[in-house]
Amino acid sequence: MKSITKNPVLASLAVAVTACLIAGCSDPSDKVHKTAGADPQQAAGGATAGKEYVIRAESTIGFVGSKVTGSHDGGFKKFAGKLNVAGGKITGSPEIKIDLNSTWSDNEKLTGHLKSADFFDVANHPISTFTVTSIESAGAQHTVTGNLDLHGVTKSISFPADLQISDDAVTLKAEFAINRKDFNINYPGRPNDLIRDNVVLKLDIKATPGAARPEDLL
Repeated sequence: MKSITKNPVLASLAVAVTACLIAGCSDPSDKVHKTAGADPQQAAGGATAGKEYVIRAESTIGFVGSKVTGSHDGGFKKFAGKLNVAGGKITGSPEIKIDLNSTWSDNEKLTGHLKSADFFDVANHPISTFTVTSIESAGAQHTVTGNLDLHGVTKSISFPADLQISDDAVTLKAEFAINRKDFNINYPGRPNDLIRDNVVLKLDIKATPGAARPEDLL
């Protein structure tokens, strides 16, 4: 049996685990709601009634991915969508389309890797779409359910959100985690620094009435 010091992989893993214990490399997804991908649901469809709101460019969609030794922040610079409101409620099946080529992260090399076939495979799946199928209120918070099409796989996900609807704006804020393997994103990472399955998504969406501006479009 080889000792750890003679096995570079085990030695590296030991160093990583020790560093993690010292630095406290916790899983960011442990602090938020985890949603499990389910079979897609039927969207409401039909005519959409009410006032139209456009998702504005100052909105943000971010993510936090993690591995044994730490985590990385990232997000998407370009996404677009619109929704309708009638009687103080969102109607129809609004969609948000995300340009995956606009992916960014806190590490330039990682950004390129995320766009590769190991992760988003942007060359073959350039757009991700989230289609809302239902919104249910529970006191001050809402549960948003919709079909997420990512990496050529469509799954229904549900997450808690702070949703505010007024004549001037619709705002939605949420933090939750999805399992990347639900969408066939299976790249494991290095043997001594495995990538965790759950990825935290952070939504800060603002939509207002009026026509879309160039910066609000894909």
